[in-house]
Amino acid sequence: MKTTKFSVAPIALAVTSSLMLSTAAFAQEEPSDAEIEKIEVKGSLGSLPGQDVEAVFGFGKSILETPRSASTISDEQMERFNVSDIDELVAFAPGTFTQSFFGVAGSLDIRGNPGEAYFRGMKRLDNPGNYPTPIGASSRIDIVRGPASPIYGPSKIGGYLNFNPKSARASSGQYLDAPTGALSYTHGTWDKSIITAEVGGPGSIGGKEMGYYVYGEVENSGSYYDNTDTDQSIIQASFNIDLTDNLRVEFGGMYHNYQGNQVAGWNRLTQELVDNGTYITGTAQPLDTNGDGSISHEEYGAVNLAGAGFFYVPAASFTDDDALPLMNLENVGTTTLKGNQTLVAPDDQLGNKATTLYFDVIYYAGDWEIKNQLFYDAYDNINENAYGFSQFHDSWVVEDKVVFSTEVETGSLYAQFQVSPSIRYTDFLHGDDFTYEYFNRRDLTMPSSALDRRLLSTRSGMNYDNYDQGDYLDLGFAAMTDLTWDWGLNIVLGARYDTIDIETTSRQDLLLPGAREDAAVTTPITLDETVDGVSWNASISYTTPIGLIPYITMAEQATLVAGQGAEINIGQLGNADGSGAFDTSELLEYGVKGSFLDESLYFALSIFEQERTDYNTQNTVTNNTTNNEGLEFELRWVVNENLVLSAGYSNVEVVNLTALENGTQFGFLGAEDLVNLSDPSLVFGGNVIGLNLVGPGTNNPKGLKAGMPENIYTLTGTYDFQNGYAASLSVIDVDSVSSGFSGAVTLPAYTLVNAGLSYQDENFGVNLTVKNLTDETYFRANFPDLFGSQIVLPELPRHFNVKFSYKF
Repeated sequence: MKTTKFSVAPIALAVTSSLMLSTAAFAQEEPSDAEIEKIEVKGSLGSLPGQDVEAVFGFGKSILETPRSASTISDEQMERFNVSDIDELVAFAPGTFTQSFFGVAGSLDIRGNPGEAYFRGMKRLDNPGNYPTPIGASSRIDIVRGPASPIYGPSKIGGYLNFNPKSARASSGQYLDAPTGALSYTHGTWDKSIITAEVGGPGSIGGKEMGYYVYGEVENSGSYYDNTDTDQSIIQASFNIDLTDNLRVEFGGMYHNYQGNQVAGWNRLTQELVDNGTYITGTAQPLDTNGDGSISHEEYGAVNLAGAGFFYVPAASFTDDDALPLMNLENVGTTTLKGNQTLVAPDDQLGNKATTLYFDVIYYAGDWEIKNQLFYDAYDNINENAYGFSQFHDSWVVEDKVVFSTEVETGSLYAQFQVSPSIRYTDFLHGDDFTYEYFNRRDLTMPSSALDRRLLSTRSGMNYDNYDQGDYLDLGFAAMTDLTWDWGLNIVLGARYDTIDIETTSRQDLLLPGAREDAAVTTPITLDETVDGVSWNASISYTTPIGLIPYITMAEQATLVAGQGAEINIGQLGNADGSGAFDTSELLEYGVKGSFLDESLYFALSIFEQERTDYNTQNTVTNNTTNNEGLEFELRWVVNENLVLSAGYSNVEVVNLTALENGTQFGFLGAEDLVNLSDPSLVFGGNVIGLNLVGPGTNNPKGLKAGMPENIYTLTGTYDFQNGYAASLSVIDVDSVSSGFSGAVTLPAYTLVNAGLSYQDENFGVNLTVKNLTDETYFRANFPDLFGSQIVLPELPRHFNVKFSYKF
């Protein structure tokens, strides 16, 4: 186990001192009849959708009753199947297949679009690939497909993951009746090493009942990929205090310090490389004229490595005559490349420190519940890659939302109402550097050297492509109602208005001359703009006498188009064509849900179409302009207290509307795109860029988004032998996909099998999981719409994890 020094956040010190206060346990009240009725089916592992879920509409409806496509994954399920990152959630939630964001499991792709992350129902800062989202500290993960409810504010079209941290209060609403906790150690292939500790229980402060829960995690792990490891520490705490009979506070937070790197995957991509591992070797020609060991922006700018024509429409127009001598590789050959030999240099880094805090006050006044939610989220991020990309973010957000809730029962109607004003302020500082981003110069059979290592802007302090500083203030007001008649009809209605004041400054003095508005002018540029919009939702469902619940939902949702570091740049403001930082998404979804066999079998079928409405308002990293159509099916069945099964199916078609409208899509062109080039080694020392043709008669006639499989089938099963032993199995079957938007390289279909065996007695447990049991060779498209023709990520071969745990 490697030894690494971790900084300790202030919240960790507060947690330690708070534990000293939690010394007195108190008696738990007997549950009411209504609570007894909610006891889940024995042996279900929390897999059935019977618990109240606030994450969709905020009314506490169960997933079964909610007229939207959504799934929950309990901590019991994640523990049994040894789920370690959000990419594995596809086995439990249809529609959540995620393309690679340079190997970092930051956020889910939902219905083929980048999703968002929420913490206890409050939206976090964007995290497409800034750091891996930690899930070990969760009591439940909710996944909602499609844009969020109006009550949650502007959101993306794809959907979101809601992270529910382990809480001091049990699902019954009562505090834990005695101290409880756990210790665990996980060891695995490639020196995986994770230690966790958690403790929670009841207590009192000043004679007031309270509860606490604290979770900590430290990881020092190696990796399958060369030059890659992970050092991270997580500490999370929650505290609940009953100040009076009708006033309660809940507060806590999470601190996450992550140190690792991004993994671009294989470069010099060809179909032969994917099919047989045959890799074209050879060294790029030297450009480091001053001998300092790195290629500066000025040294790159002094030569032409893009070909004689610089920009090609279509890719087939590039010929041998366009390949300039300096683009040619030297000492060309071939070899068989291993999956661990990827585009990572020893000094590449991805570092992120994230702090998340919350303070909720819940007050009951007669028939009203008044909840004030104060939320803070921040990250300090650095990302550096020797092949020519660097960026940083130092951003934070604070939101205060008040929700006034009440309910009325009259005759056959049970009505719930919510009114919610909110204020959300985001402050951002962001810089990135990508102009000379050359994936193919590095020969992956050789170490990184001055032939491929670029002087990065985050190290030189200059030549950025973007350097943006600013803020935006969102004032919102939402109202929702849930109307349920005892004869089966349910209607959910909601509306929201947001007005957002945006101000952003571009530091022209820190930009690469070619990235400035005027190369000769270095004065910072500041712009501001106020945007506003309306969101609404209308859902109707009917609980039939036979247990089926058909539903239909229509929604229009405002979308704020911010970047990877929550930034908004000057190019998004003041545009006459209407493109900018704000847009709307539309959803039409209908389906049917049902619960049978004494509520031990649940299924849901949904058919949807959702679309971003403005072709020009988009960010290729975080918020594409797409039309998404498809079908999702989910089944969960607790056959008996021994056997639990689930199955899922997704059929998704994602069309890039901008590309289809324009007939082209910008991209980094790969070897298979350049069909009139005799030998790709002629250009691997440079970078050919251009436009892929889209539409009838091309490789992409429908304008389909690359990397997203049309069909995905999943099956999971776990069997409890009732003697402490249990077995688990998951199967994920995925269609072949195009690696890039041009469709020139196809990634093969695959079937991924994970299997596990666990033992748990009253205190001790062990869980052995073998992932990719059949040692399937498979790939994941890496940023496919832009880079998919040049790079691809080979996924992990067969490997194992074993987790030892002690509970008390």
